[in-house]
Amino acid sequence: MAGILIRNAVVMTMNAQNHIFKGDVWIENNRIRQMGEKLDISGADREIDAGGKVLLPGFVQTHIHLCQTLFRGRADDLSLIEWLKERIWPLEAAHSEDSVYYSAMLGIGELIRSGTTTILDMETVNYTESAFQAIKESGIRALSGKVMMDHGTEVPLALQEDTQKSLQDSVDLLEKWHGAAGGRIQYAFCPRFVVSCTEELLIGVRDLSAEYGVMVHTHASENLGEIAMVEAERGMRNVVYLDHIGLARPNLVLAHSIWLDEEEKRIIRERGVKVTHCPGSNLKLASGVAEIPLLLEQGIDVGIGADGAPCNNNLDMFQEMRLTAYMQKVKHGPTVMNARTVLRMATMGGARVLGLENEIGSVEIGKLADLQLLDLEDFHVYPSFDADWHSRIVYAATRGDVDTVIIDGQIVMENKIVKTVDKRIVLKEADRSLRRLVERL
Repeated sequence: MAGILIRNAVVMTMNAQNHIFKGDVWIENNRIRQMGEKLDISGADREIDAGGKVLLPGFVQTHIHLCQTLFRGRADDLSLIEWLKERIWPLEAAHSEDSVYYSAMLGIGELIRSGTTTILDMETVNYTESAFQAIKESGIRALSGKVMMDHGTEVPLALQEDTQKSLQDSVDLLEKWHGAAGGRIQYAFCPRFVVSCTEELLIGVRDLSAEYGVMVHTHASENLGEIAMVEAERGMRNVVYLDHIGLARPNLVLAHSIWLDEEEKRIIRERGVKVTHCPGSNLKLASGVAEIPLLLEQGIDVGIGADGAPCNNNLDMFQEMRLTAYMQKVKHGPTVMNARTVLRMATMGGARVLGLENEIGSVEIGKLADLQLLDLEDFHVYPSFDADWHSRIVYAATRGDVDTVIIDGQIVMENKIVKTVDKRIVLKEADRSLRRLVERL
């Protein structure tokens, strides 16, 4: 019998009942087939003794920029618009096929190493094919797409697109990569934000995303200066404008959504728009504190994402979970955003944002085997007697506790070593690619 049998784990299912039990999980092909306290199964390809370890769903990060991982530490201490114009756009404009590939590989290695199994990724204008190749080789589950930018006079020439070509290039990538790797890779249209997109482009995205049935991933209401720019040019605030042109629909994911007024919250709620919270990025860029407890209370689906390495400066969901809880407690009091709520946002919450809640986000029979094993036998997560498992993971555990990661039924990390990304080569080539990029810049 082919498959993977995980025995003796503390299984945090993250199902609707938040069921936790000690026992076994049987994976056949790429799905969870059986679960129980003592499964009677023999002949597995692999049997993992998970005694002392915790099994839970892999993290789902709903806003990532793999193309920016190479820029870690090169855009510190700036606010959003200056960060983009002075650093990020020029750096992205200098990318090559190799630099996008190794930037993606560097980011994916970090993501897997810290327990993330699924991402919603936004690339840059050029060389998106290289990022898809890295995603395919690494084994991570991803929705990704080329960024789209056809507006703005302060954008580097290499990032200035013709509207129709931007749409056609996106469709060409979609038709090649959507559903690739057995469905592990999906496409998402990625207009950067209203500031850098014409109305013609955004309406094209609206129509094409409906035609192909895929997600739309963009930034909105991240920064007060950005909102002022949109109001000055379009005569409306971000979400009102997106609704005005028909983009505010359930397949729309808005990264950040910090500065929402009451009308925008109503539109998001009534249209089923999804939101991504990026606490590390929001704090570092001094963008603000999103009203996450209120959005959740109103029934809006909210996921968590690390954003990009140059505005964070890492892609670690453990850090993002803690920041998600802590920054709200300062504003609203100690009882808001408890560990269970935050861990659910990082797993099932993210799956709902991506429309994948029936496939990932919890440990349940029939779901895809996207899982992580944490080794919590260490000083910083003890005592374990009568401990709250959600608290141990959100408030105490670190990425160093991730022992094994399984994506789509394949072991991509074991004994804390990523098997699908050659660390030695990626680190060496990342430095080499950055050196060449800086020379071009």
